[in-house]
Amino acid sequence: MDIRIQKTEAAIKNAFMELRSQKSVEKITVKELCQRAQINKSTFYTHYEDIYALSDAMQAETIAFVLGTISQGEWSVQEPGALTRAIFQAITAHRSLINGLFSTRERPRLASALETGVKEMIYQKYPELREDVEKSILLSFSIQGSYHAYLSHQDVDEEKLVAVVERISSTLRPLY
Repeated sequence: MDIRIQKTEAAIKNAFMELRSQKSVEKITVKELCQRAQINKSTFYTHYEDIYALSDAMQAETIAFVLGTISQGEWSVQEPGALTRAIFQAITAHRSLINGLFSTRERPRLASALETGVKEMIYQKYPELREDVEKSILLSFSIQGSYHAYLSHQDVDEEKLVAVVERISSTLRPLY
């Protein structure tokens, strides 16, 4: 990619994150974003249809980063505690992006995308689980449950939080 395009993309995204830390997506205008990014409106529209398209693209990018972190972790479906730890590490590694891009109202989108992505990783590793409805429900419960526990308890000591979620997840091991 051309260096000018990369710099413009970075300026747009940085300006968006600065504005996002101050207000909701609905209240951000293209005009103020362009002023902050020091670009013309036409330049913005060359890259994105509108503010929502920018937000969606950045959310999708963040989801891909989080899933990439999980896929690199050491876990297996036979060790649900390790899987929930990998989810925690991924969320923690990208917490500032997650908190900046996903409002409380938008968090279900992130949860669903994580569930879909993690399940796909698992199905690639364990194809026999793809058609097992019981395992699918169990995975949904584990992934969504650990995700919500981590994001809902960000004020708790991290090691204690991970230990509790891992212990709960490990009790599900016989069901796998």
